[in-house]
Amino acid sequence: MAAKKLKILFVTSEVVPFMKTGGLADVSAALPQMLAEMGHEVRIVVPKYGAVDDRKFKIHEVVRLKDLHIKIGEKDVIFSIKSCFLPGQKVRVQIYFLDNHEYFGSRNSLYIDPTTDQDYPDNDERFVLLTNSVFELISKLGWIPDIIHCNDWQCGLIPAYLKTIYKDNQLFSNFKTLFTIHNLAYQGVFPKSSFFKTGLPDELNSEKGLEIYGKLNYMKSGLMFADVINTVSETYANEIRSDEELGAGLRTVLAKRKNDLYGIINGIDARVWNPEKDKHLPKKYSSKNLSLKESNKQALAEKFGFKYDADIPIIGLISRIYDAKGFDLISEAFPELMKMNIQMVLLGTGERKYHNFFEKMSGKYPEKFACFLGFDDDLAHLIEGGADLYLMPSRYEPCGLNQMYSLMYGTVPLVRETGGLADTVIRYNEKTGEGNGFVFKNYEVQALLKELNRALKLFEDKKTWTKIMRNGMKDDFSWNASAKKYIELYKTVLNND
Repeated sequence: MAAKKLKILFVTSEVVPFMKTGGLADVSAALPQMLAEMGHEVRIVVPKYGAVDDRKFKIHEVVRLKDLHIKIGEKDVIFSIKSCFLPGQKVRVQIYFLDNHEYFGSRNSLYIDPTTDQDYPDNDERFVLLTNSVFELISKLGWIPDIIHCNDWQCGLIPAYLKTIYKDNQLFSNFKTLFTIHNLAYQGVFPKSSFFKTGLPDELNSEKGLEIYGKLNYMKSGLMFADVINTVSETYANEIRSDEELGAGLRTVLAKRKNDLYGIINGIDARVWNPEKDKHLPKKYSSKNLSLKESNKQALAEKFGFKYDADIPIIGLISRIYDAKGFDLISEAFPELMKMNIQMVLLGTGERKYHNFFEKMSGKYPEKFACFLGFDDDLAHLIEGGADLYLMPSRYEPCGLNQMYSLMYGTVPLVRETGGLADTVIRYNEKTGEGNGFVFKNYEVQALLKELNRALKLFEDKKTWTKIMRNGMKDDFSWNASAKKYIELYKTVLNND
């Protein structure tokens, strides 16, 4: 008997190539696409922000989905739902755009007002509208999904509506919900007075319901009411329910649901990140001809004015530059790092104090350290293809992608043992010859320096180093592997009665 094909409605607040602030946008395109290629029927719902170009993406009106009315609190809101397909794919994935000028169309920025650098004050209403649009879409189209896959706090109210307002509605009685946490630090927290705008039953307007510390919390809603919850690595799933700091105020809610909490590592897009096909690299290479990687190292050294030397390892960093990514450790360790026989390259943007610090250091140690404070896609690929070591000492990391890119490129990662880093980087063991990188546990400078010294020692032994590189290049981080796990999880959700 053929496996059952699932109907999946994937609800998110960002999708590439239409709009992006972070990894969620990549997942929201790659995962639905891979599920569709495996034969499942996937449709995506996302807001239509002002920057989305109708003509470029052939976005069109849907007659049945024009001029829909809902109430948000006392306010009458009219919206439409438009449609197109995810561009450039062999198997078509339909996208439904929530179109409303006031809340989305008039703004190019997704969550933060660029004039104030603060969250939009009406984000509560904007994502109540997204929630309502999902139920309107299903009623008007009569397309009944098996599962609604909700992503992050912006979709957190959907499971609550389903279990309360719509619990007796025949049309909605068969779906199940999966709620994915991409980063628990962002929770959608609003004043208590926002509650009445949701239209949810009054008994949820309390600490027993959707409140935390006297505020309405959309993430908590998803965690309480979804049938099953997952996050983007197994270790992060365990950390957020057992560690107060990483649980970010929601640890006890997560601990209560530990039997419904899963971890699935994100995949990476091997069409974009693959050293054998990477158009950005001066020389393409694979694990069979690793010597060609050296040409990329030479190009990277020259780009930053370093003297190229095959025996001096180049350490790469590509990151948002703030404390959670380990930059407090790196800046504290910097005088020691500069005594080592290394060259170091940093690409990224972030906190002003770090911009100032790294600019100063590149002036002080021009032959050893260089930084590009901005974003440059070509350079990101050249660093992954040309560096010997990749440094990622995060304080916490729900999934992380760069360590997986590095493994694919034979650029050996050195990471802290947390979240997705712990699930993908295995500390090299000299006795067994197993492992694909370097790992330290305690979030402190000495632990980082000790593991780096160990890596530099092994780098001198070319045979061992090549083995570590090849170990990493054998791993499968494709979306294919992750999508299969999501299908298993959807089946778990559907069997959860």
